[in-house]
Amino acid sequence: MKEFLPELVVLERAAAVVYANMPPTPQYVWPLLAERLGTELWVKHENHTPAGAFKIRGGLVYFDELARGADVPSVVVSATRGNHGQSVAIAATKAGMKPVIVVPVGNSVEKNAAMRAFGAELIEYGADFQEAREYASQLATEREAHMVPSFHPLLVRGVATYGVELLRAVPDLDVIYVPIGMGSGICGAIAAREALGSKAEIVGVVSTDAPAYALSFEQRTHVEHAATTQLADGMACRVPDSTALQLMFRHVARMVRVSEGEVASAMRTLYECTHNVAEGAGAASFAGAMQERDRVRGKKVAVVLSGGNVDRKLFAQVLASAQE
Repeated sequence: MKEFLPELVVLERAAAVVYANMPPTPQYVWPLLAERLGTELWVKHENHTPAGAFKIRGGLVYFDELARGADVPSVVVSATRGNHGQSVAIAATKAGMKPVIVVPVGNSVEKNAAMRAFGAELIEYGADFQEAREYASQLATEREAHMVPSFHPLLVRGVATYGVELLRAVPDLDVIYVPIGMGSGICGAIAAREALGSKAEIVGVVSTDAPAYALSFEQRTHVEHAATTQLADGMACRVPDSTALQLMFRHVARMVRVSEGEVASAMRTLYECTHNVAEGAGAASFAGAMQERDRVRGKKVAVVLSGGNVDRKLFAQVLASAQE
């Protein structure tokens, strides 16, 4: 477990790898957004990375290490709903490796297009992420390729750099809301908090239509559950990662479940108050904070806008839907 909670010097080395490819992302207080929540609110803009999401940080660190190994693969395989796949495509191509990415059938059209543009061979397979992941593992064996996991110490180490940026910029934060897909985002926040000695609470946010992590957290055991969310596809996890769960059991204060309606409302509010585009998973953190606005009133709060990669047609539908 220690490899997921490295010392600050290790995270600073990871940051050097990240910053060789992209600048730090900003964190802002948007007055209109803070008014909606009723307290000081910081937004960490991971939608401002070259991949439009936080995942690129983990991919850069993972492939930097992989490229330094004795047996460097020529082909890598991974599974994704989109943001992890873009990270793998960018970082693998940069390292001179061929990325093969498996996505479930019916995946985001624009995320698929982005992965291809970043150099990936894209394969659609399965009804959900878990089926795509199982096929990707099979494919890696068949092609004698390296399988890139969705959760790994190096991925968490890279992702943790956003948390270091946020907590150094706002060291007296009281609460940080983080959306949960497979767990690298929230475990990265945990790693950053522990390395810096911050006292901020970390609150996980999941979709009510993908509650596996919340159920596991509540029952303190590994629970699988169908993931049917359409809007928050980045959180559509059916089978939680056991190591990620152990970290959450020890270091996460609580979990909040947000509905599709709450996510849609958060997407609209973020656009209205900041003119930033948030995908469903990216807006979920603000939806979670809004659900707990009475609890956090008077506190200094941050939400992680983890990505902005939403299909144009879907986003237009969300913006056009009735306001609550």
